[in-house]
Amino acid sequence: MIKKIMADKLIISFDEYTKIVEKLAIEVHKNYKPTVLVGIMRGAAPILDILSRILKLPIAYIVIQSYSGEGMEDKQGELMFAREISSLANNEDFSKVLLIDDLSDTGLTLNKSIEWLKNYPQTRDFIKEVKTACLWKKKSSTFEPDFCPVRLDSDPWIVQPTEHYEELSIEELIKRN
Repeated sequence: MIKKIMADKLIISFDEYTKIVEKLAIEVHKNYKPTVLVGIMRGAAPILDILSRILKLPIAYIVIQSYSGEGMEDKQGELMFAREISSLANNEDFSKVLLIDDLSDTGLTLNKSIEWLKNYPQTRDFIKEVKTACLWKKKSSTFEPDFCPVRLDSDPWIVQPTEHYEELSIEELIKRN
């Protein structure tokens, strides 16, 4: 199902990716009835899109950026949260939240996002429950997501299907197309 290219990398095709998201949708459907899906950007964007279509639920986005200094390229830096949630969901929709990220790497982002979400002024009085979901959990992650179709026995770099776009310039795309 998932191609291992090197011991420290997993290369995921778009087809494999969507199958994992579908497994996540089934797992959530069978075990939880969320009232809103909240995605952690950017990693959760395609997952949120697919899940919202399958589960027919409103969505919201929270934007987080990890700032790290020189020599910290492969380490988690300080998390910076956007000031607002982006959503057209009603406040009442936030009673049963499914918080989604692409993976649980260290667990820090998911842990801090739950805390931030429960303290967010516009929705905190409406939240009764927050459960978490991701596609992959790495071995060394200290966070245990509620829903996760792929639990890895190592800590590989996961090369997701859209990741190659980070290496391309718009000029290269123009030449290609």
